Amino acid sequence: MGRLLLIACAALVLSAPAWADNMGDRKRALDNRIAALQGRIQATNAKEAVLTDEIEAVTGRIRALQDDVDRAQARVTTLENELVVYKNRLARLSLVLELQTQQLKLLTAQHEVAQRRLDERLVAIYQAESPDAVEVLLTAESLAEVLDRLDYIQDVGRQDKQIAARVRAAKLAMRRTRARTAATRKQVAATTAAVEARTNEQRVVRDRLVAGQNALASARADKRETLGSLRSREAKDRKNVENLQRESAEIGARIRAAQSSPSAVPLRTRSSSGFIWPTSGTLTSGFGWRWGRMHEGIDIAAPTGTPIAAAASGTVIYAGWMGGYGNLVVIDHGGGLATAYGHQSSIGTGVGAQVSQGQTIGYVGSTGHSTGPHVHFEVRVNGVPVDPLGYL
Repeated sequence: MGRLLLIACAALVLSAPAWADNMGDRKRALDNRIAALQGRIQATNAKEAVLTDEIEAVTGRIRALQDDVDRAQARVTTLENELVVYKNRLARLSLVLELQTQQLKLLTAQHEVAQRRLDERLVAIYQAESPDAVEVLLTAESLAEVLDRLDYIQDVGRQDKQIAARVRAAKLAMRRTRARTAATRKQVAATTAAVEARTNEQRVVRDRLVAGQNALASARADKRETLGSLRSREAKDRKNVENLQRESAEIGARIRAAQSSPSAVPLRTRSSSGFIWPTSGTLTSGFGWRWGRMHEGIDIAAPTGTPIAAAASGTVIYAGWMGGYGNLVVIDHGGGLATAYGHQSSIGTGVGAQVSQGQTIGYVGSTGHSTGPHVHFEVRVNGVPVDPLGYL
């Protein structure tokens, strides 16, 4: 029975040409497609927001790693420069040690020659001391010549001894010098090895940081590519939505034009439920899901300033501005039943007022979230919205 009443009321209100029903079905299909695309756009926006946050986070990590890489590279550069200095010093010490080794070999050979010559000289002097002395005395022509010859023999022995001593001293000095050079070279070699080890360690640290940075950069590039794909799909979806909205608007305009005849104007007759239509106009939107959300009432288009009547007698429990409803009046009819009238250009009643059925409570407008002058009419049972067409 309720369904029959609803059909009868709908037929009374929407007595447009038959083709308007088909156009209405087509418009609803378009609106459903628009709502689906808008839902996908919203999901895409959410994914884009997540990807954008992730890209920013990865970029921050890359920048932080870059600071670590720069510091590691600075340490590597310092150690490499230090290593070059130590290697050059080690090379010079190795060359000096080689030269000192050659000099030590030469001095050792010279000392051996000088010592052998000195030994031979001493042996010769010892073996020929007496005969030579007699021969010197016998062959000398004067005492002065004897003394000169003896001094000469002694000077030759002393010179050989001095030469051997000097060569030996030089050899010992060179040996000590070479030992110090060898010790210094050993210390420098150890330091060079330590610096080279630290340099290699820092290179490993730097390379590990660079590898991590490259991995993050690759991940960021993938995310950016995904984000670009999402944005491209979103742009296409938005373009499709625009096209569908234009088509839907055109169909809506045709429907409104078809419904603009006098027979399309709701009559101020009382329904079997005891309600009357709140205003004379065109039903442009029904109760139910619309554009991805629940439309909790019906929309009746009418020129701005058209009077809005109370659908039934009751008490005004709200009269004022309420968000997307704009200027709103709510009437309590008792028994848990209430009606609401939104988007009014101006309100013609106040809270606590007792209104009778058909009494003007406001005027049609386009306040709040509205795309044109109309009244948004709701029926609520115990606060829950129900289809108003079941009461009109």
